[in-house]
Amino acid sequence: MQAIILAAGMGKRLGDLTQNNTKCMVKINGVTLIERLLHQLEEIRTPEALSRIIIVTGYEGQKLKEYIATLGIKCPIEYVDNPIYASTNNIYSLYLAKDYLLEEDSLLFESDLIFEDSVIDRIVQNPYPSLALVDKFESWMDGTVVTLDDEDNIKRFISGSKFAYENTESYYKTVNIYKFSREFSSTHYVPFLAAYSKALGNNEYYEQVLRVIALLDRPEIKALRLNGEAWYEIDDVQDLDIAESMFCKPEEKLKKMEGRYGGYWRYPRILDFCYLVNPYFPNSRLMSELKANFDKLVRDYPSGMRVNSLLAGKYFGIKQDYVCVGNGAAELIKGLMESIEGKLGVILPTFEEYPNRLTKDRLVCYETAEQDFAYSADQLMDYFNNKDISTLLVVNPDNPSGNFISKADVLRLCVWSRNKGIHLIIDESFVDFSEGTPNNTLLSNEILESYPHLIVVKSISKSYGVPGLRLGIMASGDKDFITWLKKDVAIWNINSLGEFYMQIFGKYEKNYQQACVQFMKERERFMKELTAIPFLRVLPSQANYFLCEVLPPYTSRQLTELLLEKFDILIKDCSGKNAMKGRNFIRIAVRDERDNNVLVAAMKQL
Repeated sequence: MQAIILAAGMGKRLGDLTQNNTKCMVKINGVTLIERLLHQLEEIRTPEALSRIIIVTGYEGQKLKEYIATLGIKCPIEYVDNPIYASTNNIYSLYLAKDYLLEEDSLLFESDLIFEDSVIDRIVQNPYPSLALVDKFESWMDGTVVTLDDEDNIKRFISGSKFAYENTESYYKTVNIYKFSREFSSTHYVPFLAAYSKALGNNEYYEQVLRVIALLDRPEIKALRLNGEAWYEIDDVQDLDIAESMFCKPEEKLKKMEGRYGGYWRYPRILDFCYLVNPYFPNSRLMSELKANFDKLVRDYPSGMRVNSLLAGKYFGIKQDYVCVGNGAAELIKGLMESIEGKLGVILPTFEEYPNRLTKDRLVCYETAEQDFAYSADQLMDYFNNKDISTLLVVNPDNPSGNFISKADVLRLCVWSRNKGIHLIIDESFVDFSEGTPNNTLLSNEILESYPHLIVVKSISKSYGVPGLRLGIMASGDKDFITWLKKDVAIWNINSLGEFYMQIFGKYEKNYQQACVQFMKERERFMKELTAIPFLRVLPSQANYFLCEVLPPYTSRQLTELLLEKFDILIKDCSGKNAMKGRNFIRIAVRDERDNNVLVAAMKQL
């Protein structure tokens, strides 16, 4: 068996990275694509090693040959040159190598691929002589897709013009790795390749030939489905960025994934227990209403702040003069932190978006002596009673501890802080997950008017399950502050999808309350499961996450790396947070029962 690698393309979409190099000489985590592929091919045992590797070169072909000569590859390498690479596509590159196809069974690769070793193992070890490697279509994929029957026969090759997004559930993406038997090449592929090139020219793709062959009664080629093996096609710098986070050492992989702060739809196998949402809302009907209006919403401008604060006021039952809508709560937190004067009282550990906006000399920190980071309103009033602070921040329930102060006690904090002349910020982004919801919120006209020094922050993303819409609010009876805040943000700071969501939410409020009740039941069940894991100490929580102390034999970092590397599960390592003092803690989001069971099963394996 031999391998044929198509490496003639220019890779223009990679910009400066391919200005003087071929695409396959681009590095991922310090190793070029071609070096990685060649070493993988040398490891193949078929039952014997590959007889040779044929590389079709074109753009910067001589430079590629000189580079490969430095890699110490022991398998014989032969080159085929495509002199007109700039005006042809890969059908011509393969046509130039057609005589090789007639001599041996062949593995065919495109040179802009990166994949784990098991991908080659799957296609080499499968006994069927001619195979097209495919994977279930995901939203990040581009290019040719196929449909299959129950016996993995390829029913159709579907090119871009025929692609229908409503049919993606039935689509499989070609990985651009093939196995052709010599007989298949002789009787099917090479004759059709020659005829297709002669009839339709050389500015096509070699998969078009397979598209024609698939129409035959006996095409003699089947699909081979991947089953979770990692691969990626490198076309542009975004692909390069994704691939670098997929194909690296476990400790580097975790750092790269943590540094993305979301966008995990590009990693369809990742199960995200790091970021916090409501697993039971929005329901399917609300999503259908959003989808039905998507075209118009994308094409139309959103309203300005006056209308959106009216919608938010309706949403939460407060006056529009008391509320400002943000592009996520984070936008409003930034403005708030820039506006405060004096020192800020904070409880550690906490959501660090607040204290990170100020210099350390402007922070007065309370660290509870309790092992579980618990604290009460009385403890806060006692500690901060004689401290020089202008503002006190309380995240309730707290993040990451899940500690919760009852509404009655928060109102006592309101009275205390008013008497002390201290502004009070209550971030209640997770309050709808607390026992007693929906009666725990401070978002009422009566409370805001009684305590104009009070500022309430709420992230709609977290409790309402729509983080992609980027919605949050800040509310206060201090109308001058809210007026200033509205001027501080951009005139169109939220998009039409977010505005429309606030507009229609009222129809689904009962469903939301039911979702919160369903969530609390699952949180209780999930806690029992986690408590049975011998290396976890689970702290009680009134939020949609658990803070867990990691016990031997693991550290929190080791456990986080293992779950990502072995199970594609992402959790939050909290050991670096302020006030942890070297203790090993992780934060685990509460998802739905199915996902939670996946995490529990992974923990049990460890």
